[in-house]
Amino acid sequence: MKDEKNSVEEQEEKVENTAENEETTGSEDSNPEEELSDSEKKDIEIQELKDKHLRLYSEFDNFRRRTQKEKLELYKTAGEDIFKALLPVMDDFERAKKSMEETNDYDSLKVGVDLIYNKFLNLFKSNGLEPMTDIVGSNFDSEIHEAITQIPAPSDDLKGKVVDVVEQGYTLKEKVIRFAKVVVGK
Repeated sequence: MKDEKNSVEEQEEKVENTAENEETTGSEDSNPEEELSDSEKKDIEIQELKDKHLRLYSEFDNFRRRTQKEKLELYKTAGEDIFKALLPVMDDFERAKKSMEETNDYDSLKVGVDLIYNKFLNLFKSNGLEPMTDIVGSNFDSEIHEAITQIPAPSDDLKGKVVDVVEQGYTLKEKVIRFAKVVVGK
């Protein structure tokens, strides 16, 4: 038993001596380990930055692809809402056409066509499309008018002004989308 106690005590002393040696060795060689750890820290930081950059690049690339796909889908279906709104007007025109074949009452046909026209115009207005108004008698403006021809002015006050409108002009949310085709007095 004494031998066992001595061997245990000897082992404990060895462990203590080894720990003391490591502490003193560590303090003597602390500078190279710090330099190595700084280098390792920088390598790790560089690797993290590279990884972060790669992830950001991938996210941006995915975002770009997704937005391109969404734009393509939007272009394909851009007119869907307006066409859905126009379908009832088309149905009215088909009923009017069928009615023209069956009846000779032109007064009721005229009333029906006027109703369809008003429905169509209200649909335009609800979507931001407005016809140009008060064109006849106004000064010719090349920003909103397209002169088809010039005719002698019926009166002196109509010289350089719009005498007649051949084709109506339209604005979509204050942007001219079709110039009014007009006849100008000279």
